[in-house]
Formats: sequence, structure tokens, C-alpha cells
Amino acid sequence: MGMKMGGKLWSNLFRKPVTRQYPAVPRDYPDASRGHVEFDPSDCILCNICGKKCPADAIHADKPSRTVTIQRMQCIQCSYCVDSCPKHCLSMGPGYTDPDPTKVVDEYTVPEREKPAKAED
Repeated sequence: MGMKMGGKLWSNLFRKPVTRQYPAVPRDYPDASRGHVEFDPSDCILCNICGKKCPADAIHADKPSRTVTIQRMQCIQCSYCVDSCPKHCLSMGPGYTDPDPTKVVDEYTVPEREKPAKAED
């Protein structure tokens, strides 16, 4: 028993560490990982379908104030909002929201779209 442990100890003393030094060496996330919700306000029509589909009630679109609010610490990264967005304004980005003692709430302002000019007869 002691010989096995001694051999393992000696082999580990001269080997590179298996773990990463996380802050210094950032983690590479695979392509299929669901990290955090990214929002592109340029195409948003403020329909709030994403907010209705969200099981955690972490996203809300408010048409009168033209804002979209994402509560990062409430989001469970299920991607239901991304799948349900008719204009594809939402996407899942790599990486996760860093832990924080305060709740992170991102609020985006959606710019008004120019209405197409009416054709005159």
C-alpha cells in the first residue's frame, strides 16, 4: 500500500499540473455550451414573446418605455427566449455571468425604427 502511494507521489512531483490557473488562463468554452444571453436591439420589435417563454421570468420587454431588461442572476441559461424570438435578436454567447453579491440587471434601449414612407398615387 505504501509503495503504490510513494510511486504516485514521485510521479506527480515531476509532472505538469493538470488543473488550469483560471484567472490567468481563461477557460475555453465548447461551441454547444449555453453561457449567457446576448441581445441585439437593432431588430427588436418589443413583442415580449421572449419574456412570456422565460420560465425564470428573467427577461422583459416594455413597449411604452422601449426597453428590454435582462436579470442576469435570475436567468437559468435554458435558451427558450433565444429559440422563441421571431426577429432573432437574442443569442447565447460563450461564458457565464460572474458571481456577484449584487444582482446584475442589464437594461437595453431599443431605438425607434423609421417608418417606411407611404407611396403617393
